[in-house]
Amino acid sequence: MVTFLLERTAPLPLDEAWRRLTQWPRHGDAVPLTRVTVVTPPPTGEGTRFVARSGLGPLGFADPMEVTLWRPPADGLPGLCRLEKRGRVVLGWAEIEVRPGPGGRSRVIWREELRVRPLPGLFDPLLRAAARYTFGRAVNRLLRRE
Repeated sequence: MVTFLLERTAPLPLDEAWRRLTQWPRHGDAVPLTRVTVVTPPPTGEGTRFVARSGLGPLGFADPMEVTLWRPPADGLPGLCRLEKRGRVVLGWAEIEVRPGPGGRSRVIWREELRVRPLPGLFDPLLRAAARYTFGRAVNRLLRRE
């Protein structure tokens, strides 16, 4: 099991940074070879479920997730979303926090605990590096694109 932390500052107001990071289908556009499907009706809130399907054809896997904490930013206060990963292959959780940053910008903190079931702990350093790289690029893309 690996844990990692990503931090970014974006030239966006809190509500816009939050919107860009929590529109789940957009994550599929930000992560190569991934498609995200929301399986519960809108709006997003606690109990929202979605599935990230990664891979090519039969060489892929599903990463089902559920929103277990949904606190959008309001009145200048930080927003926090917690996702529980509930798949057969990928387990763990992710937290997305959006808080006020310097000069009216937004500070994004992404925390994640990740376990890939068939991988032994020997591969944790490689998994951590790959996850930080992949999710770091995804966060950058999500914050840059409307």
